[in-house]
Amino acid sequence: MLMQRNSHRYYVRPIFSKIKKKNSLFLGSSKLFFNEIEIIHRSKDKIYRKFLTLEEVENQPMHIKKIINEQIKNITSKRQEIGKIHLDRPVLMGILNVTPDSFFDGGKYLSITKAIDQTKILIKEGADIIDLGGESTRPGSKQISIKEEIKRVVPVISRIRKLQKKVFLSIDTRKSAVMKEALKHKINLVNDVSGLRYDKQSIKFLSTNKVPFILMHSISTPEKMQKEINYSDVVLDVYDFFLKQIQLCEKFNISKNRIIIDPGIGFGKTLQQNLKLIKNISLFHSLGLPILLGSSRKSFIGKIEKNELYQDRLGGSIATVLFALAEGVQIFRVHDVYATKQAIKTFSSIK
Repeated sequence: MLMQRNSHRYYVRPIFSKIKKKNSLFLGSSKLFFNEIEIIHRSKDKIYRKFLTLEEVENQPMHIKKIINEQIKNITSKRQEIGKIHLDRPVLMGILNVTPDSFFDGGKYLSITKAIDQTKILIKEGADIIDLGGESTRPGSKQISIKEEIKRVVPVISRIRKLQKKVFLSIDTRKSAVMKEALKHKINLVNDVSGLRYDKQSIKFLSTNKVPFILMHSISTPEKMQKEINYSDVVLDVYDFFLKQIQLCEKFNISKNRIIIDPGIGFGKTLQQNLKLIKNISLFHSLGLPILLGSSRKSFIGKIEKNELYQDRLGGSIATVLFALAEGVQIFRVHDVYATKQAIKTFSSIK
């Protein structure tokens, strides 16, 4: 990876096209192609943007052309499968919270029986991954002990494994001790909403095994994240966070092929910042990693509609999925698996 000076950073965003040209390039492992890119140049407190065709890249100064071409190489590189999950089609991650206080389904699946019943429903509806969480990390939520979190999730994982041996299971946790216990029960994926910031042992744990993981952007803690929002530019700051954490992983000999990135919609962002992240989400393809979008039923949708009711946000949730799908996002973390799958299938059939 080419080093960029901190005072001058360059970012490349593919502009996907409907018209394929002779020199068009494809987003890795997809049918989307682009003939044009947006170049973003951040110099101290100033940001400059311009659009270039792929032919015009050759006319750029040599040092800038090298940076652009490296990022284009990342954009076009094949996305490695995660476990047995292939990324040449949309992947649906169904949410299963065994918590009393999650914002949408808190308290619904606290018992093992109800959790297993919901798992079966999510699989039947078309979920490729089941994301199991035992601690709510919504803005304003309170931390629980490691012991309590393990008590909530491990019995469910164990029961699922007995009944559904092939189901692809993800553990939604920011604690290395919980990750370790979950892996004993053959978890397939780790989803860390803190982006490896919360528990310094997490990266050491991940360096000792080969389990893939989701690196999500968030700020501060759930208790404080909506009170400490401060970005120079939310899209570029989130990008720089990923770049820093990826480099940290590489220092621990963790392969990039194990990493999925999630911009953390709703985690320490305002309404406009969430919208800006989704609008520019294709920028993150230049990191060369699979992208996950977790926008399902979140409060920014309610703010657009001046309606804070979680049960009325399905339409907005699907709208974000379809927009992101058209921008090449590969994985979608959702509450409503069947409706989302139907929307994706219809959208793809029309295209």
